[in-house]
Amino acid sequence: MQTRLPDSLLATLEGATADAILRKCVHCGFCLATCPTYQLLGDELDSPRGRIYLIKNALEGGQGAATTLQHLDRCLGCRACETTCPSGVRYHQLLDIGRRAVQARVARPWRVRLTRALLRRGLLSPLFAPALRLGQSIRPLLPAALRDKVPVADRPRVAGSGRAPQAGGRRQAQAQAQAQAQASAGHAVILPRGCVQPHLRPAIDTATEQVLAALGDRVLRPAAAACCGAMPAHLDDIAAARAQARANIDAWWPLLESGAARAIISNASGCGLALRDYPDWFADEPVYAARARRVADAALDIAAWLAQRREAWPAHWTATPRQTVAWHPPCTLQHGLAAGPSTEATLGELGFDLRRPADAHLCCGSAGAWSVLNPELADELRRRKLETLDTQAGEAIVTANIGCQQHLAARSSRPVRHWVELLAAREGAAG
Repeated sequence: MQTRLPDSLLATLEGATADAILRKCVHCGFCLATCPTYQLLGDELDSPRGRIYLIKNALEGGQGAATTLQHLDRCLGCRACETTCPSGVRYHQLLDIGRRAVQARVARPWRVRLTRALLRRGLLSPLFAPALRLGQSIRPLLPAALRDKVPVADRPRVAGSGRAPQAGGRRQAQAQAQAQAQASAGHAVILPRGCVQPHLRPAIDTATEQVLAALGDRVLRPAAAACCGAMPAHLDDIAAARAQARANIDAWWPLLESGAARAIISNASGCGLALRDYPDWFADEPVYAARARRVADAALDIAAWLAQRREAWPAHWTATPRQTVAWHPPCTLQHGLAAGPSTEATLGELGFDLRRPADAHLCCGSAGAWSVLNPELADELRRRKLETLDTQAGEAIVTANIGCQQHLAARSSRPVRHWVELLAAREGAAG
């Protein structure tokens, strides 16, 4: 694609990056077939190719308009187009640059600005947990749209056991003893603290720690670490995202550099993708760029870590009968991290019979805060996704990201679980 960006913009890192990305696009249109919003709306301005033209026009000096920002805001950021693109266009980077350029000239409607501000502050606030508990206590009284966002209270449990783990119980004591016995052969790993997951679905972290303990791995959680920064990044608050990322880098860097921690393990693919994006966030800060690269290189999805630790798998993980589940691979896992096939291979080795729907490559409509900002489109994408998932066999729908899990569970007729919960259940069964 030919470009005519102003010299003043090309002299900046952001402008040079945008120009290089734009020039890679060859207008082929392959991305239209895998873009969820284009599939729903049929408007090319709501496709990656259309949005690229809008961004190009804005960066070349076009005035932009409220409709331009609306088309850019409708993008889920699923990155399916990047998987499809034969030219390697880094669309997500261009989208971030384009949004910042347009919103510097065009104001969103006040209701949208208010909603985005409340999301930025509310989801990361210390008041989120008590507000969630209040919402859960009055959940039946809430309007349907809000009730979808408030999960039924989820006590930490081993999925499939039907009960929460009993403190001091025989199985827990055995697990702790086993972990201590294996500790010399295991590794210390960092488990990010998360922001909403520990409150929405605490069972995921509980299950992750059980699985890591079964490998003999110790979990480190530095108190100074923060949210990964994905949520403010989704809402175009890159300053807040970088502040949270910087806090994490400062907390994790000494552990990684000294060898005290072997890896950073993510059990939410959305957070894992944010960690991988840290180098882009700090591209203009040489010191933090190098440290961000070290953090990104150390960041692994829990499935990727298990694949590296095959020799430490307990025998009962693979000795159980194969477990059939309907599999929803999150966009952040399959398109962002490009780890869909490797994750599925690892889960297959662990005895999961994954039944993928025909539209597995398409987004479910969660996409971080996007489902709150675009509720009608999100509802339709979820309806289509559940319709195809329901054609697949299995006792449950399993996924690898809290956002997808929460979004699908609000309307699913079957349980929706993180796969690590099912694996942790085997620890309880073997106890």
